[in-house]
Amino acid sequence: MSEQKKKYPFFKTLLRIIPLQFKSAPWNCIIENSLAIVHGASFSLSVIATQYLFDAIANAATGNAGFWDCLIPLLILAGVTFGQQIINGVQNFHGIGILLPKSAGGLTDLLHRKLQRIDPAQFEDTIFLDNLNKAREGVRAITMFCMVAFVMVSFYGVYFLTIGVYLFSLKPMLLITLLLAFIPAISAQIVRAKVFTKLEDQSAPLRREYEYYQKTICDREYFKETRVLGGFQFFHKLFSRTMELLTRKQWQAERKTALLQLALNLTTFAGMALSTYILFTATMAGEISVGAFAAVFTQLGSIFSIMQEIVNQHIGNMNRDIGKVVNFIRLLDMPEKSGTEGSPDFTKGIVAEGISFTYPGREKPAVRNVSFTLVDGETIAIVGENGAGKSTLVRLLTGIYRPSDGQVTVGGLDTAETAPACVYQGISGVFQKYQRYKMTLGENVAISDTRTKVDTAKINDSLKEADAELGSDISFETMLSPEFNGIDLSGGQWQRVAIARGLYRANGFIVLDEPTSAIDPVEETRIYKQFQKLAEGKCAVIVTHRLGSAKLAHRVVVMDAGEIIDVGTHDELLSRPGKYADMWVAQAQWYDRAQ
Repeated sequence: MSEQKKKYPFFKTLLRIIPLQFKSAPWNCIIENSLAIVHGASFSLSVIATQYLFDAIANAATGNAGFWDCLIPLLILAGVTFGQQIINGVQNFHGIGILLPKSAGGLTDLLHRKLQRIDPAQFEDTIFLDNLNKAREGVRAITMFCMVAFVMVSFYGVYFLTIGVYLFSLKPMLLITLLLAFIPAISAQIVRAKVFTKLEDQSAPLRREYEYYQKTICDREYFKETRVLGGFQFFHKLFSRTMELLTRKQWQAERKTALLQLALNLTTFAGMALSTYILFTATMAGEISVGAFAAVFTQLGSIFSIMQEIVNQHIGNMNRDIGKVVNFIRLLDMPEKSGTEGSPDFTKGIVAEGISFTYPGREKPAVRNVSFTLVDGETIAIVGENGAGKSTLVRLLTGIYRPSDGQVTVGGLDTAETAPACVYQGISGVFQKYQRYKMTLGENVAISDTRTKVDTAKINDSLKEADAELGSDISFETMLSPEFNGIDLSGGQWQRVAIARGLYRANGFIVLDEPTSAIDPVEETRIYKQFQKLAEGKCAVIVTHRLGSAKLAHRVVVMDAGEIIDVGTHDELLSRPGKYADMWVAQAQWYDRAQ
């Protein structure tokens, strides 16, 4: 059975998440359940104390009891009531203020660790992205789900067990009537669970759109362009439309379940009336004492309120969130990218043998039947127009993606059989969409090698090798983010920092995947000439759709529509008709200026 169609029954799901909750906050879970047990028992004690108080008052009225006989039950009832309030306050504070955020943090960490082990190719699949959105919604839902489960067992379980024994000892039919009265309400919650599980599946794609459009109208990354080019109203309209669709689906689900709940609640109210009648007739017949009548009658409303709270609120919330919880579990059950241990030996080079790759959810391969070898100390340029498959091929050569067919060996390690962390050892690169981390300059560079101690001298050397001219007023401790009271760099300066980041990491295989696509070809050629010097004695790959830098490589691989259509040196490829020669002629005017 596929992961998408795998069934997760309610109790099986509950048994899966309870250990996760305990693991995320073990002592807090124990404290929460202990408080709930004491709190539940206190309610039953208050009923018994109430009975003894009213029996003592009735006896005192007939002259069979004195003042102290009434005072002692009164003080006991007052003490129990006061204790209830203290325990209730502590439990609420601990559950919402401590357990909830701590558990949510632990589950978020678990989710992130799982995502680290999932095949990166999955992040290109819209179905997976929808499931990831659902799983993130499940983080808080699991904590609330488990807290409700704890309350159901430790608080309500203890309360109804003790009060049930008490009611059964007074009048068995009274207990049976109360239980039967809530069967219709529970049935309504079963329907509610199915409705909201379906709602969650339908809402995830809309929620992703909603969140994206919200970023386009509010996020700093989009602010300048959407305001200057007049895109704000356009994106705001899309945001409003998506929000309206999302709200409409939620309203339809709420209305459907509310109408059903209202109809079935009428039977519950009838059950309460019947219980009151049974209690009254039993008292008139002398089957129970006046004190027992007073105790049960005063608690009857509370019993029904608590049962309504369980069915409508707690079970209702669990049914509403079960879809989110299941999506979290489903993501945890996804297969992981693993393999054997090993260390790459880059003297063996990088070898691709008949590799093909198709992105999840697509039919057409992005790379098809590609074979070539990159020997130690060689620099290869991979060129082609946009969409030729260059960046996908690099992800295959670095082990980020595993080929659908064929084999890639990195330093003698088969990427399909070796643990990703082992393949990545000694690989570094600067990519087209390099990150502008909202951290200090030093952290922006050293983040490429977090397993070793930060080396400030190495950071300085990397910035110098990258020719990063940032100004004398910028130090390693300068925050590179205006949002955190720092500064921002120019686009060219950020590119230099990204190159320094790639150089900081110890490497025997380095990749430049179009990190200069946003600058002019003249500056691009200058950067690649510098890269040529830094790549001496290493396996190196340059990826570009502009050819000014390709002539610096030992060999050039020409790609088109996911296939290698030609291989040779720059001069060899220019000497014969083909894609490379055509691209060079089209771009030559730029590179004449760069000479």
